[in-house]
Amino acid sequence: MRLILAEPFKSLWAGKDAFEQVEGLQGQVYRELEARRTLRTEVAGKGYFVKIHRGVGWGEILKNLITARLPVLGAGQEWQAIQRLHEVGVSTMTAVAYGERGGNPAQQHSFIVTEELAPTIDLEQLTMGWSDQPPAPTLKWALIRRVAQMTGRMHAAGVNHRDCYICHFLLHTDKPFNADDFRLSVIDLHRAQLRAQVPRRWRNKDLAGLYFSALNIGLGQRDLLRFLKVYFCVVDKRSLRRILRDEASLLRWLQGKADRLRSRYKRKYETEGDA
Repeated sequence: MRLILAEPFKSLWAGKDAFEQVEGLQGQVYRELEARRTLRTEVAGKGYFVKIHRGVGWGEILKNLITARLPVLGAGQEWQAIQRLHEVGVSTMTAVAYGERGGNPAQQHSFIVTEELAPTIDLEQLTMGWSDQPPAPTLKWALIRRVAQMTGRMHAAGVNHRDCYICHFLLHTDKPFNADDFRLSVIDLHRAQLRAQVPRRWRNKDLAGLYFSALNIGLGQRDLLRFLKVYFCVVDKRSLRRILRDEASLLRWLQGKADRLRSRYKRKYETEGDA
């Protein structure tokens, strides 16, 4: 069994079964599955997010392995990813409680509690109207640069996200946005993987997630190149010329899939319009 508690839970749960205590927490439930529960709760007027994992069962594990997907067995992946990102200076959540018990991976009981990041707005919401009302260029360029830097540092540290979409980057709104001074945090790391080095396949999946989630917000080719230049400068110091040469297959794949997605959406809306 592993149990790490910081305040206020260290005092609140002293001498008690932390696993029973976390199961008893009440609040707004965001996800309720047989094997996982996510909720927001408040303790002493402060917000926290709680993720409880109850074991996915061998059937689910085998189903994931057969389909070449890696199952999420518990809260340990998120706990480790958070610690690694803090070590390399990538702004993310702060975990204040973590517990794991049970040696059987199919029946493992675990949880993680993180401090709520508030007030914030995720980049999907922030950019929703950009295609019709473009933002100030300095704002757009600052956000592209920061997302590229954070993703590059994450990958350089051996962490791939597996849900790397713009909705999982939160802009802190406790003060007016300043392109030279703002805070952006990455969240939702429960599927993250940690290695000495991120394999190309998983690197590309994260980059594709960012690219596809930003397809309809009015970014252009220069914005993509701006992102790639910053990202690869962080990861391995390559110049833009080398990036375009070495990563030509990645760029063709991204563009081809983007074109197919746009065509699919266009056909869908045309069909709905004719209905």
